[in-house]
Amino acid sequence: MSKKKGQAKVTIYPDWCKGCGICAAFCPAKVLELWPDGKSHVVREEDCVNCGFCELHCPDFAISVTPREISRRKTDAHGDARDEVVDPSAGTDPGPEENVGTPNREDENGHKKA
Repeated sequence: MSKKKGQAKVTIYPDWCKGCGICAAFCPAKVLELWPDGKSHVVREEDCVNCGFCELHCPDFAISVTPREISRRKTDAHGDARDEVVDPSAGTDPGPEENVGTPNREDENGHKKA
């Protein structure tokens, strides 16, 4: 669990939110507020410390807290600094170009390969 601000994306699904206010009342960083429309709204996402309280305690599953893409400074082959966007979920799901698992043991006609 990260305690650095600004590293999480907070999403509220308004169709699911019934406006109970649990998320706004207990958010330690005051990221959420209950608006006159009766729904919770993200008002200070940059202050989110990614504690996850809102997501875990929402009775309607109307909140999602996900890691934000982080930008890193990297040096290329010529020594020039450049920014690189890092996807926090990278490495958890193999791409289609990776060969994983057992290779297919049947040919295109359904016959077993030798």
